[in-house]
Amino acid sequence: MSDTQTLALPRNPPGDLAIWFFIFAELLAFGIFFLAYAFARAKNVELFNQSQLLLNRESGMVNTLVLITSSYFVVRAVAAIREGFSQVCARWLLGAIGLGGVFVAVKLAEFHAKFAAGISLHTNTFYMFYLSLTIFHFMHVLMGMVILGFVAVKARRGGYSADSHTGVETGASYWHMVDLVWLILFPLVYVIR
Repeated sequence: MSDTQTLALPRNPPGDLAIWFFIFAELLAFGIFFLAYAFARAKNVELFNQSQLLLNRESGMVNTLVLITSSYFVVRAVAAIREGFSQVCARWLLGAIGLGGVFVAVKLAEFHAKFAAGISLHTNTFYMFYLSLTIFHFMHVLMGMVILGFVAVKARRGGYSADSHTGVETGASYWHMVDLVWLILFPLVYVIR
């Protein structure tokens, strides 16, 4: 980069401003859920610790790695479209969607194991929080996959360019929020004792 060139930092957050209001509302909802979990745990430490031992931490770790990798793919998609490579952008997004599918499959297997063992929202306070939080997050993953799917189709059809790619950044922002929530949820519910 020459001395005359400067880095142009974005003046606004990436994507459509409306998505940021939605993201902040979602983060607030999850934050309240996390605080309620922490208060309930503080009153029932032994119950939470015993119940937590029955969770599949390996599945949780796999899903953590899957979501981190999918977020990297989304970053690559945004970088590609900023350079005007819409087909490359679409491929990175499809990769992220595929990893979202891996997350969904692993989580469904985990849910199936819990339900088959007779665990439900009514089993105890820990499982009420575990199932509520993870199902709520699961629904966000599904919604994120749909959003990325629409963005990928539009990118593949040439609907975005280096100069006009707000939709890609909007979808990416939502997906990163989903990833961020999991990065808090996983250690909070699966690991911290």
